[in-house]
Amino acid sequence: MTAAHRPLAALAGVVRDPLVWAMTVLVVLTFGMDSLRPLFAAAFPALERPVYEQDTFLALVIAHVRIVAVSSSVAILIGVTAGIFVTRSAGAEFRSLVESIVAIGQTFPPVAVLAVAVPLIGFGETPALIALALYGLLPIVQQTIAGLESVPRAVREVAKGLGMSATQILKRIDLPLALPVIIAGVRTSVIINIGTAAIASTVGAKTLGSPIIVGLSGFNTAYIFQGAVLVGLLAIVTDLGFGRLGRYCDRWRFASQAE
Repeated sequence: MTAAHRPLAALAGVVRDPLVWAMTVLVVLTFGMDSLRPLFAAAFPALERPVYEQDTFLALVIAHVRIVAVSSSVAILIGVTAGIFVTRSAGAEFRSLVESIVAIGQTFPPVAVLAVAVPLIGFGETPALIALALYGLLPIVQQTIAGLESVPRAVREVAKGLGMSATQILKRIDLPLALPVIIAGVRTSVIINIGTAAIASTVGAKTLGSPIIVGLSGFNTAYIFQGAVLVGLLAIVTDLGFGRLGRYCDRWRFASQAE
């Protein structure tokens, strides 16, 4: 390929990139939902207010991303730490207990967690953060354990032979080789939380679930559609982004092994 053709090839790659298209649609709808008012008015002629107006969709998207980011960060910190702990000799006996606890957190409905937490903590983001963090633990713990256990024993033995300590092996061997599998667990957890975070609006937290909740209570299908579409697009963009990150980590791992 000549130098003159490279910019065209790069542009064609961007045009064909589904991540770019998904992000573009998300941005356009976030900033331009109100411009679609005539379309929603025609689709739902019985509605006096066919577009959600209590908050801007930009504010709702930012609030939704924030609550997912905070809850997922907590889940990642706890989940990866727990996965590392139970795969070490000192924590192996607690593995079944940890797996049972995170499995209960996944099966216990977030709505039930909110119902218990609200009387104790009050309305707002805090009970929602607790529910989402608990709900997102299982895939992270499972994939952290699976990733660490997939590291070849021979590689660890070579590292020991070179004089590495257990901490050095964890940092330089185990975690880098297990990273793609761990990211797969984080990806699943975050996508689950993006959809589940909509229920946080039932306890007073501002999210993309706000138009959905208002739409359900007021029989406004347009509001429900607007909130659901943005939640879906946010999940798609995040999923494609994690897919890109996973491929990058795979290439980095293979390059590291080749060296």
